[in-house]
Amino acid sequence: MSVREFRRLLSYLGPEHRVDAIVGVLIVAVETSLELFIPVLMAGIIDAGIARGDIGLIIRQGLIMAALALLSLALGLGYARFSARAAVGLGTNLRRAEYEAIQGFAFQNLDRYQTSSLVTRMTTDITVIQNAFSGGFRPMVRGPVMLVMGLVYASYMNVELAGVFFVLLPILAAALALITRRVAPLYRELQTSMDGLNDVLREDFTAIRAVKAYVREDHERGVFDGVNGRLAATSTRTFGTAVLNLPLFQLAMYAAATLVLWVGGQMILDGRLMVGELAGFMSYVLQIMNSLMMISNVFLLLTRALTSVARVGEVLDEAPALASPAPARALATVEDGAVSFRDVSFRYSADAQENVLEHIDLEVPAGSWLGVLGGTGSGKSSLVQLIARLYDVSEGAVLVGGRDVRAYDLAALRDAVGIVLQNNVLFTGTVRENLLWGNDGASDEELLEACRLACADEFLDRIGGLDGDLGQGGAGVSGGQRQRLCIARTLLKRPRILVFDDSTSAVDTATEARIRSNLATLSGVTLIVIAQRVTSVMEADRIAVLDDGHLHGVGTHEELMASDEIYREIFDSQMEFAVGLPPADPAPSQGTAPAPQPAIGWGGRAHA
Repeated sequence: MSVREFRRLLSYLGPEHRVDAIVGVLIVAVETSLELFIPVLMAGIIDAGIARGDIGLIIRQGLIMAALALLSLALGLGYARFSARAAVGLGTNLRRAEYEAIQGFAFQNLDRYQTSSLVTRMTTDITVIQNAFSGGFRPMVRGPVMLVMGLVYASYMNVELAGVFFVLLPILAAALALITRRVAPLYRELQTSMDGLNDVLREDFTAIRAVKAYVREDHERGVFDGVNGRLAATSTRTFGTAVLNLPLFQLAMYAAATLVLWVGGQMILDGRLMVGELAGFMSYVLQIMNSLMMISNVFLLLTRALTSVARVGEVLDEAPALASPAPARALATVEDGAVSFRDVSFRYSADAQENVLEHIDLEVPAGSWLGVLGGTGSGKSSLVQLIARLYDVSEGAVLVGGRDVRAYDLAALRDAVGIVLQNNVLFTGTVRENLLWGNDGASDEELLEACRLACADEFLDRIGGLDGDLGQGGAGVSGGQRQRLCIARTLLKRPRILVFDDSTSAVDTATEARIRSNLATLSGVTLIVIAQRVTSVMEADRIAVLDDGHLHGVGTHEELMASDEIYREIFDSQMEFAVGLPPADPAPSQGTAPAPQPAIGWGGRAHA
């Protein structure tokens, strides 16, 4: 782990938990020092007490050893408390920091990560870091202290025997470096495999009804078995490599013990070493080798944690693609709902080969209604997302209320622009809890009025009223009901600009007409409606037709029927299949459009 990453990790302990960590380090250091003094006392009991028959010395030394053992036990309990608090605090602060970072992301940032990967980084990766901290905290301190102090005490007892360790240590260090170098990239591969498993599970659980409807359970089992098998294979390869340190260090321990006994036995025979000294030295052999095993395990823990720290750090280091101007310069009020696109070009990423939108010039006066039509992939959703600055333009400028959207405080701008997105989202909870997202101070009367405007009042009683439970992710309501609740939620914002991104596609035409009629009663609101059905926008003040990212035509229904072949083609195909009418004359006489069947347009008026 690099110094920078280690410092970053410690910075998330916070002041309170940093104290816990420091106290824990001190406790472990004192505890280890006390334990290492016990073999010295034991050697004295054997060589002085037992050899001379000094019972008083044996009792005194024994009581001191017992006291040190009890004190070490107490210190160990104290360490457990402080280290647990520090580890939990670290995990909590990291999760909070990563969550806050994601909340600050723009759509462009979120496009860089899979949802499953963000979930894994916030759960599995932070758990790995937390476990490494809690599991490695004691050996990370105890191992080096025990090694250094053990070598000091062993050298103090007998320098010649201590030479065994100085021969083994470089060999073990080289072996540990090789294992760590081999296993480090495997841990990143392991976490990536976990991302893949989470992605399959998320997709499978989200689409479980479709899976059952198409009887694709066996297929999904196969997909799951594939990613689960890859995760298992990666885990086996990773941990199979990491576990090599255990037999290696056990071999070193037995080799060290054998050498010490052999050399020590020769020294006893030569009269250069006492039996008590050899017994005490053997205690240091075990302690030093145990310390080396602790250090090796800590290295492996930190190697895995390092991978997770890097993955979490990628999220924390991600700079939001969008940001509000400095508070002193940011506009906090949107004066009106006028929208202007000034030579706008847009691409989702800087390295994209082509623009999604090309040189769009479009004016939407405040309080007017604009319909947006176009084929799939023509850039309709991209166009309206620029209004609330969900993305920034690549070239040109988008103006709201006569000012560049980049001049506004983001929260103020998005409060003034209500968007009902193409993919409607409801949250687990009641109808009331979901509607209050639009205005958390709304009264019941305001909630019911918004439901009436969105025609959600028609089914509200059937699902339990405002306190009816919508189920997980709104699973308790149909697609059309979900759309109407999302419209009601957006209306509660009382926005100056109201954007519908194909937001009535799941409701029947009669209900859609009632919604349009109700929305026509709103005053001073600029309406921008993306639709697939021509009847949804025929009565708009103006209709914009997009084609492959270009603005192909702008005008009223009658003007576009006379001048825009794409609009006329859409109209003809929909009217032909909807009511069996023959296609419109491509060149209407006297500048008028052919008369379709009566339909309810914006404002609730029947038009011919």
